[in-house]
Amino acid sequence: MTNFLAVERAVRTAAPHNLLNTVRAALVEQYEAIDVDLLMADYSLTVLQPVTELPHTSQPLPVHASPEGRAFGSQEPYGRLASVGGAVDLHLPVTVRGDRLGILSVRVPEERCTPESVQELTELAELLGHEIIVAERDTDLYLQARRASRLTLAAEMQWQLLPGRACTRREYAIGAQLEPAYAIHGDNFDWATTSETLTLSVTNGMGEGIQASLLTNLAVNALRNARRAGIGIADQAALADQALYAQHQGDEYVSTLLLSFELATGHTKVVDAGSPQLWRQRDKTVERVSFEAQLPLGMFEETEYVAQEFETLPGDRLVFVSDGVYAAATEVGEAYGERKLARAIQSASLLPAAAVPRAILQELSAYLDADADDDALVVCLDWFGRNSRS
Repeated sequence: MTNFLAVERAVRTAAPHNLLNTVRAALVEQYEAIDVDLLMADYSLTVLQPVTELPHTSQPLPVHASPEGRAFGSQEPYGRLASVGGAVDLHLPVTVRGDRLGILSVRVPEERCTPESVQELTELAELLGHEIIVAERDTDLYLQARRASRLTLAAEMQWQLLPGRACTRREYAIGAQLEPAYAIHGDNFDWATTSETLTLSVTNGMGEGIQASLLTNLAVNALRNARRAGIGIADQAALADQALYAQHQGDEYVSTLLLSFELATGHTKVVDAGSPQLWRQRDKTVERVSFEAQLPLGMFEETEYVAQEFETLPGDRLVFVSDGVYAAATEVGEAYGERKLARAIQSASLLPAAAVPRAILQELSAYLDADADDDALVVCLDWFGRNSRS
């Protein structure tokens, strides 16, 4: 534990841009580490990029065909004997509240690879993740390291608007993904939690490029502003609707699915204002959950919105998709459709929530035999309930 505390102090006091060098030096001193590397998951969650001297990183590693990727996918430490030197390579998840950032790889002498050391190093990798999130306020280093290619300006705006790609609490687990990751336009997701509620929104802004991103930015920030004023989701939608109409006079609007969950009961309120769909997997049954359609935000002046209600039960999996998923079509015009979407959700049944969106989007890409032309968004919410876990 003395070794752990020494590394912890070093990491917490490190300069934002110097976290990796600091943790490397501390692990060499306290755990006799031979080599230490930090790999960041890219925006599409397909490769792990080693953090080196920017603006370039070293050769990326595939998520699905590497020891580092195995640890990233399982979210469990993975170790194996190094090819030389009688050492062990440990690959440790760098994850913050369910949001998978990357992998810390540490090569240590075999005699130092005790269960206690592995546990301490695993906890230090998690600590490093928290420090990276804080450091990103002051440095671009880790955001740059996550880029397998350059983001468009619209994509830059959208990624900066997101809360993360995953979140885990006792009552639920969320995973989300946008594609094409490096050129998204108007699709977006957002969530916020209190001690008693979870508010989640899925947004699909019209148009393309910068205009679509600006429209979605206005909508999401209007919803956040209303939510932070402490009002219900129907009034949140109404205030966002007014903000969009005041700016665009109905020429541009945003489709939104807005939900509020009571953590204690699973009682859920929803405002369905447009094209995003909700699918539910309960036991072995996958079905679309439909609501009374209301007008998209910003289409008309002073639209009134009404929240509908349904119950979310422990064990339910809710999957939210934009029209870029269920309405995607091949070159000959064959739509992906609800049957194939239901099958993709069923195929991902055994995956954790954080891995489900990537799996569904891969199924979509295989069907289209190409990357999606339109924005494609998938959000997965696994509901555990407050009383189902100790």
